[in-house]
Amino acid sequence: MTPIDRWVHAAGHTGRTVWYAAHGLAARRLSTPTLEQLPAGLPDRAAYLADLQGLFTRDREHIEAGRYAMPEDLMPRPREALRKSTRFLADLGRINLRRMREDGQEVFRSQSQATAAGGRPRYYLQNFHYQTDGWLSAHSAELYDFQVEVLFNGATDAMRRQALLPLGDFLRHRRQQDLCLLDVATGTGRFLRSIKENYPRLPVIGLDLSAAYLAKTSAALEPWSWATTVLANAEALPFATNSQDIVTSVYLLHELPSGARKRAAAEMARVLRPGGRLVLVDSLQTGDHPPFDALLELFPLLYHEPYYRDYVGADLIALYEDAGLSHLQTDRAFMSKVMVFGKAG
Repeated sequence: MTPIDRWVHAAGHTGRTVWYAAHGLAARRLSTPTLEQLPAGLPDRAAYLADLQGLFTRDREHIEAGRYAMPEDLMPRPREALRKSTRFLADLGRINLRRMREDGQEVFRSQSQATAAGGRPRYYLQNFHYQTDGWLSAHSAELYDFQVEVLFNGATDAMRRQALLPLGDFLRHRRQQDLCLLDVATGTGRFLRSIKENYPRLPVIGLDLSAAYLAKTSAALEPWSWATTVLANAEALPFATNSQDIVTSVYLLHELPSGARKRAAAEMARVLRPGGRLVLVDSLQTGDHPPFDALLELFPLLYHEPYYRDYVGADLIALYEDAGLSHLQTDRAFMSKVMVFGKAG
């Protein structure tokens, strides 16, 4: 990493933190207060920011060590950033109204959206995070990445990138073009884009239940070959048993009710080839980092996350071991964690 690259990395992350934190402050000031009392034990801002900076430092160290490449869009183009900011701020009123009403069922009640749902499960037809249209529209897909970065003060992509480390360990000394990676609940394709930036010859499949989000994924992956998308449910993966060398999933498990989570875990294990790797990124759970436990309590109080309280107490290692996989490692990345499982060969 050259001195200029080091400066770009530091300036990019500092700028992202300030930019997204400012939007978070605007969102709080434009929202009607909904909590009379905050959970006890919330970390002070200095401790929170120190942990955030620790993530960015590790990110830089991994880039310097050649573990993965400098992201191409660390510093967004000003015109694009302004456009996304305007969309985000314009949507806050509708989000605030749902939060005031504690209404996360607008998608289900909408006949047009329900018709467009195309047989998707009932739990899916909700306004997760109180966001407009849930997961079902192009409007939602345009807003999602900005909204999540606001939530995590610009750290989301850096947290996702920590999953590139176990991927790199697995891919070392293997021919990329001879393997296949399946990303379950790929969303807008941010993580798959990072994978292709680092492993352009690795064939990848992005799977999601939202056609609108898959359209964003297709656009994100357009510069590369060997990249396809599939509209399907994580609970019933349309792939043969033992067909995928690598399965990844980012921020899916906390959005699922326990039964669906179990079925999705079983499907990921089924399609993983013996000797393969499963790499998960998701929210911290209670006890993973006790100083942040109160933040995990706060999250479902501020956002429509109906299955989050169940998730933070779930035993994910047992969940995947019951499905036939072996737990290999877990690493914390700020407010997220990376879990790696293997399938006996």
